[in-house]
Amino acid sequence: MSMLTSFKGKTPDKPEEANGAEPVAAPVPPQRTVVMPAAPRPEQTANSSTISCVGSGMSITGKIDCNGPAQIYGRIEGELRASDLLIGEGAQVEGNVVAQDLTICGRVKGTIRAVRVKLQGGGAVEGDIFHRTLSIDEGSLFEGSSKRVENPMDTGVGSDPRNLQKKPVPLPAAPTLSSIEADLQRR
Repeated sequence: MSMLTSFKGKTPDKPEEANGAEPVAAPVPPQRTVVMPAAPRPEQTANSSTISCVGSGMSITGKIDCNGPAQIYGRIEGELRASDLLIGEGAQVEGNVVAQDLTICGRVKGTIRAVRVKLQGGGAVEGDIFHRTLSIDEGSLFEGSSKRVENPMDTGVGSDPRNLQKKPVPLPAAPTLSSIEADLQRR
């Protein structure tokens, strides 16, 4: 006989068996109802981390004003504003873009005003960029003018794209015939 079998035979498996009484089911603890607080809705929280998104199958015409972060993968025609904006690969925006942080992997045709602008992943911009910092990755396209300004989101500063062009430098007055004659007489 093994040691385990001999040990098992000496102690009863259940306390009821030691008395010779029939086994009794253990009492069931009373059930408790737990009330969980409702999750706050995004409009209830002051600093919501909800990201607004325009999907690849969507096309929107008009002004879009987002108080928080946004991601664009579809097509937008009109003004677009967001705090932190990603224009994703395949997205097309035709109109003005205003953001605190702007990452462009898609295409933008229009004026951009953002504190930090990043063209990456083959992003393309055709238009003017008013920025505090601008980075353009290799493989991205930029055709237009860029101007570093202290507050690029202020639409009053440099709002006329013609201000980005180099102003003509006035040339000295062309010599007149009388000034040439006077110069020759002095020699």
